[in-house]
Amino acid sequence: MDIDYGKAFTFVFEDKNWPTKLLIGGILSLIPIVNFAAIGYGLKVLKNVAEGAEQPLPEWSDFGDYFMQGLVSFLGGLVWAIPVILLSMAIAFISAIGGYEGDPQAVSGPLSLCVTSLSCLSGLYGLFLGVVTPAAMTQYAVSGELGAMFRFGQIFKYITSNLGPYIIALLLGLVAGFIAGFGFILCVIGVVFTAFWAMLVGNYLLGQAYAASEKVVPEVVA
Repeated sequence: MDIDYGKAFTFVFEDKNWPTKLLIGGILSLIPIVNFAAIGYGLKVLKNVAEGAEQPLPEWSDFGDYFMQGLVSFLGGLVWAIPVILLSMAIAFISAIGGYEGDPQAVSGPLSLCVTSLSCLSGLYGLFLGVVTPAAMTQYAVSGELGAMFRFGQIFKYITSNLGPYIIALLLGLVAGFIAGFGFILCVIGVVFTAFWAMLVGNYLLGQAYAASEKVVPEVVA
């Protein structure tokens, strides 16, 4: 399958009901807890693209299902982030016993070395998360199984065997986020809703990358 990267930025507007769908998603994204539904909706888009649906944007009729998918994906991502959380707690603890006053850089001696080392580890793992988590989310979105987010061998194999398209998808997703940050989308949408658009773009790209690697048999998803 040839990947049409450009279409990822325009596919939303090809749906005849895109203003309503984008409006709902944008509003839900602003509401704490309820915004899990917007995340789940994005995962549905990813799945639809991976399965070759002609109209990737689903209706908002399955709100409860979208909410649960978003919540589960959030919890799964939280599990992946546990090492960063623990490292941050260790840095805070070491800095506290070092007697600093709000600035970790004020810690001196051996404690300073510990803080610096842990900070580097935290940064490296954060970078690792940025590369691996989208693949884990992709596996979950396509399979619908929480366990798919933690099948490490399958996830790493997917990334390494599909490295080019996958990395391009991640980078273009960042581009979409950058554009959204400046509100350079159609003025009728408004800056508030561009973040939701950017998420859909990123998920569309991930869905294309998955379809290209797995050669998923096209399936129309309502």
